[in-house]
Amino acid sequence: MSETTKILRVDSSLNPGSSASRNLADRIQAKLEALGPTEFVYRDLAEGIERIDQAWVDATTTLVEERTEAQHQRLSYSDKIVAELMDADILLLSTPIYNFNVTADMKAWIDNICRAGVTFKYTEHGPRGLIEGKKAYVALASGGTLVDSDIDFCGRYLKHILNFLKISDHHFFMAQQLRKFDPVPRIAAAEKEIEEYEFSLGA
Repeated sequence: MSETTKILRVDSSLNPGSSASRNLADRIQAKLEALGPTEFVYRDLAEGIERIDQAWVDATTTLVEERTEAQHQRLSYSDKIVAELMDADILLLSTPIYNFNVTADMKAWIDNICRAGVTFKYTEHGPRGLIEGKKAYVALASGGTLVDSDIDFCGRYLKHILNFLKISDHHFFMAQQLRKFDPVPRIAAAEKEIEEYEFSLGA
């Protein structure tokens, strides 16, 4: 029996019914499912995501063996979504660009998974990611922002976070500036790229 590939999909658009980024992620998912046995875990951030706060920070900066029961409880949600990420072979993210950046919910998800001593560590040469051997596919859509331009704090940020965590095998599929120009050919071009891309379930 073939080994099942575990895929964590994280969506963040606030418009599930008409989201270009979710539509691209659907197409990516279909391509991955066609390659072999897959098991998807879904995290729809539009349905809710815990924000970090002072209690969260205090808990994460306390040694595990010294944490109070309340601190363990405060980190239980973060522990759960970190476990989802660590357990996955592939990460599939979808996000629109809101006000030049990721959605607030996507930022909250990133805040919860970037844990010193868990997903990265500090060394004498600077921070080092602890999540290796995974790949990521990112579906990104924008209304007016051009990815990798001076006003893009979404695409460049996501690339930085993935590399920071040591998920360096990543590919972005983008439908850009859909409100600035005719969206039909731009969405079609992104869909065509997904259709022609050689996806892989392996590392």
